[in-house]
Formats: sequence, structure tokens, C-alpha cells
Amino acid sequence: MKAAVIESVGRAVVTEIPDPTPGPREVVVEVAACGLCGTDLHILKGEFAPKLPIVPGHEFAGEVVGVGTRVTEVSAGDRVAVDPSLYCYECRYCRTGHNNLCERWAAIGVTTAGGAARYAVAPVANCVKLPEHVRTEDAALIEPLSCAVRGYDVLKSQLGSHVLIYGSGTMGLMMLELAKRTGAAGVDVVDVNPARLETARRLGVGGTAASAEELDRPQGWDLVVDATGNAAAIQDGLGRVAKAGTFLQFGVADYATRVTIDPYRIYNQEITITGSMAVLHSFERAAELFAGGVLDPGVFISDRIPLERYPEALEQFAAGVGRKIVVVP
Repeated sequence: MKAAVIESVGRAVVTEIPDPTPGPREVVVEVAACGLCGTDLHILKGEFAPKLPIVPGHEFAGEVVGVGTRVTEVSAGDRVAVDPSLYCYECRYCRTGHNNLCERWAAIGVTTAGGAARYAVAPVANCVKLPEHVRTEDAALIEPLSCAVRGYDVLKSQLGSHVLIYGSGTMGLMMLELAKRTGAAGVDVVDVNPARLETARRLGVGGTAASAEELDRPQGWDLVVDATGNAAAIQDGLGRVAKAGTFLQFGVADYATRVTIDPYRIYNQEITITGSMAVLHSFERAAELFAGGVLDPGVFISDRIPLERYPEALEQFAAGVGRKIVVVP
């Protein structure tokens, strides 16, 4: 079968590899669409994936075309979205409900072959059936949405909060949509990319700007979300949190990224700084929200690129052109 492979640091190719075979409790999914994510760029840089080569792609959906000998929950022909998370269920973190922090954490498309291919293998427990009205080629959005749902679980936001989001790429826009639906009094978005800010305005925001300084809210925001992973944005955002407010590190930063904090201010103003790591008990809820229309795929997906052009798609994504880019096998 045809698959994208990150062969080595900085090098991605499209090549032929053997078709996958499911284990007893696994299924083979014919991929309809696979989204690109910042994690894929980190893998290309030699981060996250424990070893290369790897078939990337952890945001995907498709049709079941093969099932293992002990699979009864789905059948060939069922359409599914796939949660890429793989946990040991034995370590301290799994046993205390923090599976996303598993000591043996793994993920489809990161540690095992993913969905940037014609076929992918997944545990049946990770597959969520799609209702008839949901298009399979749009359902690759469910995985990033499940990360955003996890982010809001961490925030524990209150009704009437004022929210500031750094970044209006896919994840920033998803956080925007969730903020609007969780009773925010106002949501502002900061981004240096005018095209992406225009999309935020299209979705409906209180204010948009290239700098938070332009938004004129000297008292700060109750919730500040970084969806960029950019050091300058993170540093600025830490200074925009209102008293008793929360800063969420949601964007994935490079390993070497460093910022400074003001410990006295954190103490004196009771500021919370927290993070949100991937998916945790949120994939099924994201699938239901998606089926209910929380996102408009026509707005979020800007490009559908053939799998044969995967390296080109990565370059476009790295350049910040477009919104969600999906590859189509």
C-alpha cells in the first residue's frame, strides 16, 4: 500500500509498504482523510517519536475493511473515527485516571504506524462509529477537537469568563468555538497571521489583533490560552492573566522553549498556570459534539491534498498557509 513515511530527521517520502494485518482485537481502517498536526512537524524535527522511520498521522477516520478474530463491536463497512491514544492501563498514572500521562505512553502515528496511508490498524476500543450524517472525510477533525475538549476540562471555566486565545490556527479556533459554547462573556484572539484572524472574525469573536496590547483590557483576562507553542506568545500571555485567572499551555512548544515567570505575582494574585496533554476521556464527547455541529468542516478544513503530495503538504503546514490540512489517500 502507499504510505507517507518520515524516514529521518527532516525527510518525509511517499512509498510502498506492506498492507497491515490486524491482531485479534484490532481492525484495519481504509483511511478517508488524515489531518496534519504540529506533532507531525515535531516528529519531522526528531522530537516525540521514539524512533524513525514512522508512518505519521494521528488524526484520521475511515471505513473498517478488516477485523481481528476477537472483534465483535464493529464490522466491515462501518465508518469510524480513531482515537490514537495507546495506554498501558497498569502504571500509576493510568491507575489514577491520568492515562494521557502513561509511563508507557504511545500513540498511533507517533510510536506505531499511523493514518497517513491507505490503510491503518487500530485497536477496536479506539474506534468510534460515525452517524450517517457525518462525512467520513470530515471526521479527521474529531481527534483535534478531543484535545480541545480536554483543554476545557483542565480549565474548569466559569460562566461569564473573559477569554484570550493566542493563535487562530485549527486548535485556537477550536478553543474559540468551545469558549463560545461554555458561557464566555467575551473571547478575544491574537495572531500575527491576518488570514487566520479573518477566520476567527468569521466565527465570531469579541476582538482580534496582532498584539494583545491593541485589545485594551488592562485588567487582563480570566482565562488565557496559548495555542501557538511560540515562546514570545507564551511570555506575553503569562502577563495578561487577570487576578485569580488561569493560563493554559495548550500549544505544543519545542523542547528548548523557555519563558520566565514572576513567582510573587503568581502567589499574590492567585494565578494558576496549567497544561493540557493530548486526549483524556474526551474522544467520545468530541465525536458527539462534532456530530451535533459544533464545528463547520467547511471553515476548518482549508486544503485536501492527495497523499502523494504529503511532503508538500507538510511544507505548506509549516509555513502557516491555510487552516486544517488533510491528506486524502
